[in-house]
Amino acid sequence: MPSRRFLQLDVFSPRPGAGNPLAVVLDAQGLDDAAMQAIARWTRLPETTFVFPAADAAADYRIRMFSPQKEVPFAGHPSVGTAHAVLEAGLATPRDGLLVQDGIAGRLPLRVDERDGRRSIAIRTPRAAVAEVARADDARLAAALAGWRLGVLPPALMDGGRRWWLVELADEAALRGLAPDWDAIAALAEATGSMGVFAHARSPGQPYELAVRAFVGNGRRFEDAASGAANAVLAAWLDARQALPGRDRRYRVSQGREVGFDAQLDLAIDDHGEVWSGGQVQTVIRGSIDW
Repeated sequence: MPSRRFLQLDVFSPRPGAGNPLAVVLDAQGLDDAAMQAIARWTRLPETTFVFPAADAAADYRIRMFSPQKEVPFAGHPSVGTAHAVLEAGLATPRDGLLVQDGIAGRLPLRVDERDGRRSIAIRTPRAAVAEVARADDARLAAALAGWRLGVLPPALMDGGRRWWLVELADEAALRGLAPDWDAIAALAEATGSMGVFAHARSPGQPYELAVRAFVGNGRRFEDAASGAANAVLAAWLDARQALPGRDRRYRVSQGREVGFDAQLDLAIDDHGEVWSGGQVQTVIRGSIDW
């Protein structure tokens, strides 16, 4: 039975226990689809990633990522966490501050910034597009948003590989006080082919510019502790509406407090309109997996 290097990480977190957990299996050669899905189901974490050698010199490594239910084409926190694991294991070295990840979503660069003894990693996310802009009184949204104090921006359905309804709340207190109607959110997700509702509010006077909550109604119903991909599609939407917070098209996000976490994500839009989503990663477990 081959033994493979295994890590469990905390992603988008300045300290262990605050971010989104991730399992990483290094040396994944020889694992077939069924084995990878079984391992991901066994870890019971939001995602488990598997690292393979790159197919060519244009990438540093190849990645596959699985939720407990299915393979995932792209997600932010598994991408950022896996880059951290690859660097820690000595499997790749940044070139001009960049790593290149190859996967179902194609080759995507990750920017590695090391300063003051801390490493921050950000991935350039797949381009997101506006699928639909809706009215707040849209019949499909009415049940899911019932009783919510909404902000100025209209609800929008954004597609960045996964589709999310983006909904602005009037203020941070309104956002943090939400009690989601899970049946209504699941019905909305099913009817529109979306993940669910990604709610956000501006946070003046805080060490972050936005607070967000991700209500996943597609399949397993849960509130995500920290989502790099959902925050990336939100950044693209805010950029399109000329409504970005922060300075120089950069801002920080707080996510996960309502479910016992305290993640911090850093978002940036570059001169080409590309969205970078990232933050710090903590290694919590180092070991091996026998499968």
